[in-house]
Amino acid sequence: MTRKAKTNNLSRRNLIKLGAGAVGTGVLAAQLGSKLTFPEPAVAQKTDLTPDQSLEKLMEGNQRFVNKKRQSPNQDFERLAEVAKGQKPFAAILGCADSRFPSEIIFDQGLGDLFVCRVAGNVATPEEIGSLEFGSLVLGTKVIVVVGHKRCGAVEATIKGAQVPGQIASLLDAIKPAVEETEGKSGDRLENASKANVMLQAERLKSSPVISQLIQENKLKVVGAYYDLDTGVVSLVS
Repeated sequence: MTRKAKTNNLSRRNLIKLGAGAVGTGVLAAQLGSKLTFPEPAVAQKTDLTPDQSLEKLMEGNQRFVNKKRQSPNQDFERLAEVAKGQKPFAAILGCADSRFPSEIIFDQGLGDLFVCRVAGNVATPEEIGSLEFGSLVLGTKVIVVVGHKRCGAVEATIKGAQVPGQIASLLDAIKPAVEETEGKSGDRLENASKANVMLQAERLKSSPVISQLIQENKLKVVGAYYDLDTGVVSLVS
């Protein structure tokens, strides 16, 4: 075989390899793109609890906390090793960043049980909504509970029209509609506004196409709740 023929043969061979590689990469990219657009829950993330049962499990945990009968489940090193391989939280919490009510404690849950998002004023920002979409669609949480609380500083600052620096103002702006809605109503103004804010943020979550679709399919429930700092009681808000 001449040198020229060898060169042509090698060129054709390389072209075939390059083409095959390009096709393979294209198929892989398409598959990855499909999974990113329509993520599929892993088998390990599935749970048999319904949305109502998941909410009941949370509230039962809070009753144990209030009655000083915490079981502190799923908090040992065996559970640590188990969830290191994959998580399957049964519930998600959108709570205030306030340091006085960590969700796993007040609901008496453990590692891998709750998918928790915390932000001052329990505000449903785009980032929080996206996180909770992931928690419900991909990880399989069956209930999202928006938890406000007594004497919330973010709500109080909004009521007072506080002039705040940096990005704090964006949080207060998100709470303002709830404050305006409860203006002039009887009862404790801060408590009224805090509960109205819980429902406002819950409605914002429900406006998500991802979350609303799961609700329609009876795969998810979104509810509001209010935490009493003095008693530890979580009560549902409607």
